[in-house]
Amino acid sequence: MTAPLLEVSDLVVRFGDTEAVRGVSFAMGRERLGIVGESGSGKSLTGRAMLRLLPPRATLQATRLAFAGIDLLAATERELQALRGRRMALVLQDSKFSLNPLMPVGRQIAEAYRAHGRASAREAKEEALAMLEAVRIREPRRVHDLYPHEVSGGMGQRVMIAMMLAGDPDLLIADEPTSALDVTVQAQVLAVLDEQVSRRDMGLILISHDLDLVASFCDRVLVMERGAIVESCVAAALDEAQHPYTRRLLAARPRLAAS
Repeated sequence: MTAPLLEVSDLVVRFGDTEAVRGVSFAMGRERLGIVGESGSGKSLTGRAMLRLLPPRATLQATRLAFAGIDLLAATERELQALRGRRMALVLQDSKFSLNPLMPVGRQIAEAYRAHGRASAREAKEEALAMLEAVRIREPRRVHDLYPHEVSGGMGQRVMIAMMLAGDPDLLIADEPTSALDVTVQAQVLAVLDEQVSRRDMGLILISHDLDLVASFCDRVLVMERGAIVESCVAAALDEAQHPYTRRLLAARPRLAAS
């Protein structure tokens, strides 16, 4: 039997006396796992806890938090730094707040690549160009020299994905990666994610409030309410979920009015 890629047992994230994440447990392999819930349900904190990237005020505890057999609770900051980006990567919601506005996007990808292995500046640039092409950016050499404010929202998200894939991670955590985009661009970015996850045989955690998106894109879904997982189901059967909270989320989905 294949060992899980990620194991989480009794995860708790506190801010003072408030439990923002309450007893979350799950395991996953190289699959697409969706985490859904309303804003404030704890889904983003759960994703960040995997990388031990929590606000300074937060405290974390768990019975087990392990990646590929590595105990993340016992790992030193140096060991965590070796994992972040190289084996576990995080794509954030909006590239405008994540990319360095003073540095061309290609150079940022190259720096991410060099941070996780020995490479010359020339090799890193070629890798950056290859990654831009991999995420379906036309004219990669031109885009390589653009600054973040010179690229569109959809292109910025593709650049973020390229940066996070530069280390060839085993697990990619995508936190609302398309919520700031219109529907057409959203579909293009998801197609890029789908292609790269399949090609690289990675695990993916997709954090979203969009139930339809997660149901169509993921293999399994965890539903979170007030910091706890209230339901787990096969993504294709999300419409058949039984928990009252999940039923309310499904009922709240926008629908086109019948003509």
